Amino acid sequence: MAGAPKLDRIDIAILARLQADGRITNAALADAVGLSPSPCLQRVKRLEAAGYIIGYGARIALAKLTETVTVFTEVTLSDHRREDFIRFEAGLATVEELLECHMVSGGYDYLLRFLCRSIAHYQQVMEALLDRRLGIEKYFSYIVIKSPILRQAAPLQTLLRGE
Repeated sequence: MAGAPKLDRIDIAILARLQADGRITNAALADAVGLSPSPCLQRVKRLEAAGYIIGYGARIALAKLTETVTVFTEVTLSDHRREDFIRFEAGLATVEELLECHMVSGGYDYLLRFLCRSIAHYQQVMEALLDRRLGIEKYFSYIVIKSPILRQAAPLQTLLRGE
């Protein structure tokens, strides 16, 4: 990352703490990372400006609002030219139910994660994608029964330990 400031252990601690609690006050954050409030706020602003912090948001207890079904979908494209991948990805960009799209290596081309109202709703989404002729040769669906582990935060200290 050219031009990005070098992160030290305090910067990483700030990122980890904000990831765990984006609503933490600057005073509490400063206390948690061992700084006074003014330098802590300066660091947060620097991390935001450098693009390390790209936003703040709320995690919603969706199960309190409605029932949903999560479906992972393996997609294989019929052709594998650059323009085929571009067309497919562009075609997915407007699908609100699509939460994740990953190009993968292995036995298929993409792994998708959908969040839908029901299995019938998921099938409607897939039929609409097929009708758009985005180059889907085949797809396999995996309906999530239970998610015993769901983490939102990246393990920053572990991932950055070697630096």
